[in-house]
This record gives sequence, structure tokens and C-alpha cells, in this order.
Amino acid sequence: MTSFLNAFTVDVEDFYQVSAFEKFISRDSWADYPQRIVESLPRILDLLAEFQVRGTFFILGWQAENHPELVRKIADAGHEIGFHSFSHSLIYEMEPAAFREELQRGKRLLEDLTGQQVEAFRAPSFSITKKSLWALDVLADEGFRYDSSIFPIYHDRYGIPDAPREIHSIETQNGTLWEFPPSAAAFFKMNLPVSGGGYFRLYPYALTRHFLRRINKKEGRPFIFYVHPWEVDPEQPVLPFGSRATQFRHRVGLGRNLAKLRKLLRDFQFCTLSEAIQVEIEKTGNFK
Repeated sequence: MTSFLNAFTVDVEDFYQVSAFEKFISRDSWADYPQRIVESLPRILDLLAEFQVRGTFFILGWQAENHPELVRKIADAGHEIGFHSFSHSLIYEMEPAAFREELQRGKRLLEDLTGQQVEAFRAPSFSITKKSLWALDVLADEGFRYDSSIFPIYHDRYGIPDAPREIHSIETQNGTLWEFPPSAAAFFKMNLPVSGGGYFRLYPYALTRHFLRRINKKEGRPFIFYVHPWEVDPEQPVLPFGSRATQFRHRVGLGRNLAKLRKLLRDFQFCTLSEAIQVEIEKTGNFK
């Protein structure tokens, strides 16, 4: 087993809140859908408890407002609380004032529910791109210290391909922000996404394990893994929207994912986002 402390993270949203379906499902209708997260989220909590792993849960404000009992359950289990926006709107489609309002509203709600200081953020669909780097200044100004939103890959909806792949500090107008990018492995002249979500469901587990071990051992750094509760819920309704590619991306591997997560937790060591970052800061001697 590797000695690296990797970050295990969960984006707390339900199947009807996925960005790929937002053109078809209005936010006003979210409450009309089956609230599958009430069943799916405990599956992840139980699995983490089985392996005695504490992770970081990036919670959607809408979920916190509508299911405060789930937020308390996450906090009571000892996990770190992060924020995942309130409305799951893409940051590069938002105005700075609206983004700031969501940060303030969500941070206040999560801190009131848990008693934890909320300092970690992840943008919906990794939507801090070159078009929305202004969001980093707003995050720092609102008291966030950690971000995990900038995916260093090519993708049709997100990513900054030439962004650093390792944990690094970003100096904003309002202070230092530590970025832990979703993990990508160098593959010829491109970065291959290997850190979770649909990529984890699509790839054979042996391939994921190979690249994650390479990040730990050959590149000498931790990786960050992410999963959504709906990704361990094969019983969720089939949404009659989107292209075949969209449907494939959403449903591939749902039935196998919980078993694959068990293998991942068996093969690697995990901690929270902030703990992994602090370990790297201490290694490098960078105490900003």
C-alpha cells in the first residue's frame, strides 16, 4: 500500500442536477424528482467508515437546504465540509456578483449546520476555466483557502490543459489560494484524466490503479479522487434527455462502481483535501 495521503472527495449532488441535463431540467423542478441522494449518499458514508477514511464532501447548497440531515450526518462522521455552489450553475456563465452571493449564502448555511469553518470549494463541472479565473479572487475574498476546480485537461465543457497538475499556490488580489487540481496523468503529449467521476466508471479498475500509482510513486505526489452519490445508484431513473453520448457518459459503469470504490480504498491511503495539501506544504517548506 502506498504511503502517500491522497484526497478522497465527494461532490454532493443528485442525478437530476448534473450539468449535462441542465438544458432539460429547470432548477425549479428539482424537488419534483425522486430524492435518490437520501439512499445513495449513505452508501458512500458506510464505505468510508468501513475503511476508516475521512474525506472532503463538497456540498451543493440546494441539497444542504433541502436535506440538512444529510449534511449533519456527513459532519458527524468526521468528514471535512466543502462547498459546491448553491445552484450548480457553471461559473463561466455567472456574473461575479451572483457568484459571490452564492458563496456567502452557502458558506453561512453549511457552517451553521455543522459548526465547521468551510474553506474548500469545487466548482460545478470544474467550471473555473480561463474565462472565469476571476472567481479565484472572489473565493479568496470570501475566506476560502482551498480550491479543486481547475482540471488540467482538454474537455468540451471545462479544463485548462496547460494548468499545473500538482498542488500549487495561486496568488490572488485577496490572498493565497491553494489549488489541488483533479488528477491527470501525463500520457504522451496530453494529460489523461484519471481521478474519478465518469473516467473511473469507464476505465477498467486496473488502468485507474496503474495511473494513480504512477502519480504517487513515479511523480512523487498525491492524487485527488472524486465521486458523486448518484454514481453508486444504478437504480436511479433513466432521464429521457440528451444525446446517446450524454446518456452513455452518465450511466456507464453505475452498477460496478461501488465495488470499484472498495478496491480503490483497499489499494490507496486517503485523507481530506486540506490534510493532503498541508502535508505537501510541509514537504516543500512553503508555509504561506
